Amino acid sequence: MTISGNVSDDDWSVIATTHPTHGGFDCSIQLSHHTPEGIFKHEFMHSSIFPTEREAILAGLREGMDWVRLKMANTMSIQPLDE
Repeated sequence: MTISGNVSDDDWSVIATTHPTHGGFDCSIQLSHHTPEGIFKHEFMHSSIFPTEREAILAGLREGMDWVRLKMANTMSIQPLDE
């Protein structure tokens, strides 16, 4: 089974989706944040494996919200890769 959840506000959103894996569940995280330059988007996998989907989805949403908080506070700056 797969669980997905989202949290959003006017300027940002976080979507987390669980995936079964060896030893439990992992979680993919997608976030977006509206900036003056356009929409910032980032996708990544949580670095941990969790024994239950519930733990995986909650950790994924928390991690995504931490990224958004840091990005909006200009604590970190992520530049696009040169192609």
